[in-house]
Amino acid sequence: MLYTRKGDGGTTKTFGCDQRISKSSVVAEALGVLDEVNSFLGVVRAKSNKKVFKIENKEVNFSELTLEIQKNLFIVQAEVAGSTLSITKEKIKEVEGIVDEIEKILPPIKSFFISGATETSALFDFARTLARRAERRVVEAKEEKKVAVSDETLSYLNRLSSLLYALARISSHVDGVEEIKPDYK
Repeated sequence: MLYTRKGDGGTTKTFGCDQRISKSSVVAEALGVLDEVNSFLGVVRAKSNKKVFKIENKEVNFSELTLEIQKNLFIVQAEVAGSTLSITKEKIKEVEGIVDEIEKILPPIKSFFISGATETSALFDFARTLARRAERRVVEAKEEKKVAVSDETLSYLNRLSSLLYALARISSHVDGVEEIKPDYK
C-alpha cells in the first residue's frame, strides 16, 4: 500500500524504530535530502545512459557509475534511519580512485567554473550541490546526537560531492566543450 494514513499528523517512522518522529526533525530532513540526491541521480543516470570515459584504458559508463552511487546512498540512508549498515572504507577508496584518475585527465583547477557546459555536466553539478546539502544535514543530525553515523559514512558523503564535480568536469571534457570561468566583472 502506498499510503497508511499514519503520517497525516506530521510524523513518520524510521528503520527499525517503534517511535514516530516529526517530519520536520533533523533526521527526517537528512533522510529527505538524501532521497532528493538519490532521486536526482536517477535523472542523471537516465540522461547519461550511453556516455563513457576512459580510465587507464578501461571504459567507464557514466550511467553504471551513477547507479553504483545510488546503491551506496541507500546504505547511507539506511544508516541515518537507524540500521547497522554502513559505508565501507573500500567504497571510499573506490571513489577517491575514480576522482584521482579523472584529475589526471583534466587540466588542474585554477578557478571556479560556471555550471552548464553540457547537459550532463550541469546535471552532475546540480547533483553535487544536493550532495553537499545532504552532507550538511547528516552532520547536523549527528552533531545534535539524533543519529549515529560512522566516520566512513561522513567521509563518503564528503567525497561524493568531489566525485560528482569530477564527473561534471569529465563529462564536458568528453564532449569537447570548454568549461567557462566566471570573469567577476
